[in-house]
Amino acid sequence: MLWIAGLGISGIESISIETQKLLKNADIVYLEQFTSPVTKLESNKIRKLVKGEFKIAKRWMVEDGKEILKNSKKKKVVLLTYGDPYIATTHIELRTRAIQEKIKTKTIHAASSITALVGECGLHYYKVGRIVTVMKDPKTLTTPYYVTYSNALAGNHTVLLLEYNQDEEFFLEPVNALSNLLSTEKEQKRKIILPSTFVIIASRIGFKNQAITAGKISNLIKKNFGKPPHTIIIPGQLHFTESDALKVFVNCIDAPFDNSKNIKKISEQMIEKYVPMIRKAVEEIAPHYKNSKEFQEVLENAELYIQDAEKFLEQGKDEVAVLSIGYADGLVDALRIAKGLNPKM
Repeated sequence: MLWIAGLGISGIESISIETQKLLKNADIVYLEQFTSPVTKLESNKIRKLVKGEFKIAKRWMVEDGKEILKNSKKKKVVLLTYGDPYIATTHIELRTRAIQEKIKTKTIHAASSITALVGECGLHYYKVGRIVTVMKDPKTLTTPYYVTYSNALAGNHTVLLLEYNQDEEFFLEPVNALSNLLSTEKEQKRKIILPSTFVIIASRIGFKNQAITAGKISNLIKKNFGKPPHTIIIPGQLHFTESDALKVFVNCIDAPFDNSKNIKKISEQMIEKYVPMIRKAVEEIAPHYKNSKEFQEVLENAELYIQDAEKFLEQGKDEVAVLSIGYADGLVDALRIAKGLNPKM
């Protein structure tokens, strides 16, 4: 039989009575530490609760699963995980395989740092959007950047988990994560992660040395947040009760404010950029055709497409708005080329 049990978020102090009994009666207990670090002190305390065999399970062992599943067919096996078991997709996959191999499974749930930290910050959990991990590799940063962007457009909060590598004993520092995201902003230019963006950094949630600090990135980036684990939250639209709670629950360097207020859709940004640019281009190219009546209709159509783009955007028809401004741009470029002018000018 395979038990998958949550350790909770406060080390041995958060282990339920049911789980403690289970650990004493199990033949083998696997403690996984790849989803979040578990100190040697905590690991040794857990080991003392176990009467049977005790093993530290690295990521590859849980992902491979063969040893755990083989032992579960004949013995009482426990996979003990940080937080709540099924926050990690690896544990869901292991349980799926166990059931497919006719192995009985049971689960003991526990508190998760992800749900706990949202409440500890005073935020409403139902307003949390898609959760994503920030990795140290700069090539991967467009994913958390655009997840934050889409969440903000919906007024939702973004929880950014930070890369943790058990084998390398590496945990991405929040300051480095924010610096890398600011660099991504310079490339993407959606105005979503700026030095003025209000951010929350939750550290060691559930432990006695828990700390939560919030403020503008420009101020947070100068600080040392101590030992991991850390999580970053970029709030979206704040309800007044969330703002009030933040001020009480959290060490706010700056007053909380709505990050999503000035966020604009890509289509809206495009129209705002291209409408004045193409209108100017129409004005510049028009004198070249003042004596060519057959081209006046083309110029008029370009202006009509510009007007359509603005109207469609107001109506929420974003795709049609972008198509319209694209048609206008194409007509103006064609007129430029016909006169031997650079269409990019």
